[in-house]
Amino acid sequence: MDETPFGDDSLHEECGVFGIFQRTDAAAVVTLGLHALQHRGQEAAGIVSFDGSQFHVERHSGLIGDTFTKQSVLERLPGSSAIGHTRYATSGGGGLRNVQPFFAELSAGGFAVAHNGNITNAMTVQRELQRRGSIFSSTSDTETILHLVATSAGRLFVDKLIDALSRLEGAFSLVGLSSKKMVGVRDPLGIRPLVLGEFEGSLILASETCALDIMGATFVRDIAPGELVIITEDGIESIFPFQARRPRFCIFEYVYFARPDSNVEGRNVYDIRKKIGAELARESHAEADIVVPVPDSGVPAAIGYAQEANLPFELGIIRNHYVGRTFIQPTDAIRHMGVKLKHNANRRILEGKRVVLVDDSIVRGTTSQKIVQMVREAGAAEVHMRIASPPTRASCFYGVDTPEKGKLLASRMTIEEMADYIKVDSLAFLTIDGLYRAVDEPERNRMMPQFCDACFTGDYPTSLTDQDGTDNVRQLSLLGGAG
Repeated sequence: MDETPFGDDSLHEECGVFGIFQRTDAAAVVTLGLHALQHRGQEAAGIVSFDGSQFHVERHSGLIGDTFTKQSVLERLPGSSAIGHTRYATSGGGGLRNVQPFFAELSAGGFAVAHNGNITNAMTVQRELQRRGSIFSSTSDTETILHLVATSAGRLFVDKLIDALSRLEGAFSLVGLSSKKMVGVRDPLGIRPLVLGEFEGSLILASETCALDIMGATFVRDIAPGELVIITEDGIESIFPFQARRPRFCIFEYVYFARPDSNVEGRNVYDIRKKIGAELARESHAEADIVVPVPDSGVPAAIGYAQEANLPFELGIIRNHYVGRTFIQPTDAIRHMGVKLKHNANRRILEGKRVVLVDDSIVRGTTSQKIVQMVREAGAAEVHMRIASPPTRASCFYGVDTPEKGKLLASRMTIEEMADYIKVDSLAFLTIDGLYRAVDEPERNRMMPQFCDACFTGDYPTSLTDQDGTDNVRQLSLLGGAG
C-alpha cells in the first residue's frame, strides 16, 4: 500500500551532505546543518563523528528533528569533527543498511563518506570488486567508493581517494572524514552542488548555502567542478586531480531541488525562479483573472508570472504543512481523498475566476489531475496550467529519484493529450531556451549545453554504463560522447 497521501507523483529530492572540522560540538552543528538540508531527503539520516581516538556512527530513519535532536543521540556522537547525510533513496533502495555516511576501518585507518549524486557505473564496478573478493554490506552505490579506496594501490590516503573516484562515472559531490582530515570533492562536471563555509574558525562543507545560514556561518565559495579540498588542522589545500571537463551543473536545482533562499553557483535560487515565471508569462500568456501557485514549489515562479503578466497573485490553494510522509490511511474513503490531505482550495479566491495555475513540473500527472479537479470544484471558471520547466521526458541517473521513462507523462503524450488528461482549458510548459534565459544564458547551446538538462532533453553528459541498452537512455553514440 502506498503510504503517502498523494501518491508517488513528484521528483523526489536527492540527498544533502554536511561536514564540519575541529569544532567542539561538531555533531550538534551537523544536526543543525542537516535540518536546513531536510528538503533534499526525508527518508533517513546519519552522522559520523571522530573524538580523537575513535569514530562514532548513528543512523536513523525519519526526519532530523525526530531523531538527532534528542540529547541521548548527540551524546553518542562525541568529537570535534563530524559529517552527516540526509537522504531519499535514489540508488539501492531503503533500509538502515543503505543510510549514509558509510564508515569502514581501512588499512590506513577509519574513513567515512557521505555522497550526493549517483554513480552510473556502480553496478559494473561492484561486480568487478566482488569477483576479486569484496563483500558489500549494502546495495548503495556509495559503498563502492569505500571499496575502491580500500583496494587502491595508492601510497597516501588522498592518492587512494583520487584513484577510486577516477574509476567512477556519473555525479558525486561528497564529504569524507578520516582521523586527520575532512575532504570535499565534486565530479569534473559539477553536476551536484557543494559549498565551503566557515563558522567561528571551523571549516564547513555543505550541499547548499542555506545550511550555513541556519547557524550564522559565512559562505566562502563554491567547491569547483573537479576540485578536491583537503581540510586539516594546518588549513585547507585545493587540488584538481581529474581531467578538466566543461561543467554541466544540474539545471533542475534551480527549478525545484535547491531551497529558494540558497545561492547556487553564484545565483540566488528565488530570483531565478521568479525569472522562470516571467519567461513563462512571456512565452505562454493566458487571458485570466488571477495567478495561483501550486504550493510550495510553484510560489516563486507564480510571483514572477503574475508580475510579468500584470495579474493579481493569489493563494488560491492552501497547503497543510503538517501532513507527514507516512500519513495513516485507514479506509479507502480517506485514501481516495488523495491530494486534499495536503492541499485545500480557497473557494472565495477561485470562484468565478479564470485561473492560471503555476507548478514546477508534471511527472506522472495524477497529482496535477487532482489539483485541477479541486480548483474546478471550488468554482473556477477556467483553469490554465503553466509549468515552470520544460516537459520531463527522460529519467535522471544523477541522484534524482525519477520514475522510469515509460511512466513519465510527457514521454508518452503530446502537450495537447496531457491537457486532456489533466482536464485543463490550456497547458503550456516553459521552453528549454526560456529556462536557459532565466539562468542568464541567451539560449541552450545544442552542441555544448551549459547545464545538465537530461531530464528534459535526454542528452546525458556522461556514459551510463549500468543503464546501457535499457529503454531509459539513448544509445551513447547518439549523445556525441560524454560531456
